Amino acid sequence: MTASYDVIIVGARIAGATLAWELSRLGLRTLLLDRAEFPSDTLSTHNVYANTLSRFREMGILDDLLATGTPLYNRAHINFEGAVIDGRFPAVDGIDGCLCVKRKYIDDILFRHAQAQTGVTAMSGFRATSLIRGDDGAVTGVTGVTKEGRVMSFAASLVVGADGRRSSVRQWTGAERRIAVPTDYASYVAYVDGYDQGDERFVEFYKQGDKLAIAFPTSDAQYVLGFMFPLTDADRIERLRHETEQGLRALAEEGLSATDFPARLRGATFAGRIRALLGYDNDWHQGMGKGWALVGDAFSFKDPAIGQGMHDAVFGAGLLARTLSDYRPAQWSGAWEEMAARYEEGMKAKLMSRFEIGCQMTRNAPLPPELLGAYRLIGSDEQATRTFLGMYNYTFEPGDIDREAGRLFAALQLPSA
Repeated sequence: MTASYDVIIVGARIAGATLAWELSRLGLRTLLLDRAEFPSDTLSTHNVYANTLSRFREMGILDDLLATGTPLYNRAHINFEGAVIDGRFPAVDGIDGCLCVKRKYIDDILFRHAQAQTGVTAMSGFRATSLIRGDDGAVTGVTGVTKEGRVMSFAASLVVGADGRRSSVRQWTGAERRIAVPTDYASYVAYVDGYDQGDERFVEFYKQGDKLAIAFPTSDAQYVLGFMFPLTDADRIERLRHETEQGLRALAEEGLSATDFPARLRGATFAGRIRALLGYDNDWHQGMGKGWALVGDAFSFKDPAIGQGMHDAVFGAGLLARTLSDYRPAQWSGAWEEMAARYEEGMKAKLMSRFEIGCQMTRNAPLPPELLGAYRLIGSDEQATRTFLGMYNYTFEPGDIDREAGRLFAALQLPSA
């Protein structure tokens, strides 16, 4: 072993870098590792709502994020089969907006911020290749290789997998997958120039039949667009392999013709690589075991259309740090079950409701008429619209939306004067 730490974090993007910052506040010696070198990009829905921006302000990076020139926005336009909900997200802690910063900027800002913290050692260009275990089977460290090919090993009381949806750490630990709901959709992500929204920036979401599209204003005066259609449409997937841009434009014209999306797309120019995600599971894993823990997408991944991945990574990092803080590192080895129960219960209490919404969105099923009726009522009422949008930044809970819909339905039943 070349060095020993309290915690080793494998993966230094949103979840890992945030966790390193959290652990520095606890005075823990932390090694932060990532196979990438920053700045670098990754496939992601990278929108951040006001509740997470509030956390970034506390961390001291909000000004750096705003300095990228990425525009704040606070309006959403949602069209479910002609039922339109258009309104503004509630403010959180005085922050009235959302921010969709490209990963090449936000990951770099977070990595360098974590690296600057007392007690944090950060290494990029290091690929973890295996875990080290003690005689009792507990994880005790990590082995990997530098970009120059040097094999190195490090010891720690805890190894955290923050290495994404296809986490190697999760695979090596044998963490149990407790929920798995396959998506019905193929997803494509592209950046475009010249997507015209007029004078105001806002997020757009469209669902028409079995086609979906989403547009976020992002960095570099661009928009990030998402396109979704059924995985069973093998012919379309094959066409997109050869003519991706033309195929996505055709999808918009054919499948979303009742919305404003095709008209906006006609004037836009695709920029850079178009990425595809052809099938994925909405999954939920065991979060902690002897000597290891998972955070971010390594712990749980859900349909990107709900845009909660960044929040979940930041929240999970904070919860894991708070869980560890109740024990000294020397006590961890005798408290894995207690800490795991606290961490996993806390994640479930906070995130499961949105996970379940993601599982619903990932199914290619027609929206029931009663649900469309509820959406139309919500869209006609400012208070209900605010509550609906506030579910995304945790100002309100899904149950609050149900109560608003109930209020509006009850009003319809009242006899006229």
